[in-house]
Amino acid sequence: MTITKEAFFKPGRTSAQDKASTTDRAAKEIITAEALQRARKTQRLRELREAQETATVVIPPVRGKKPSSSGKT
Repeated sequence: MTITKEAFFKPGRTSAQDKASTTDRAAKEIITAEALQRARKTQRLRELREAQETATVVIPPVRGKKPSSSGKT
């Protein structure tokens, strides 16, 4: 550990503007990271859905003739 003034004493007061800019920067980094993560997840899910759709072949139901009802019993 290097011996410095900051290691033994509290740092001086920071201005409100410095605190606000630090908070703003941290918030923007978090928002950007979450947006990137959300975009990756969306892309991954889209690829999985497209792969599933191509793997699943939909066979249309075959319509047969309905038995005719004579109406007289």
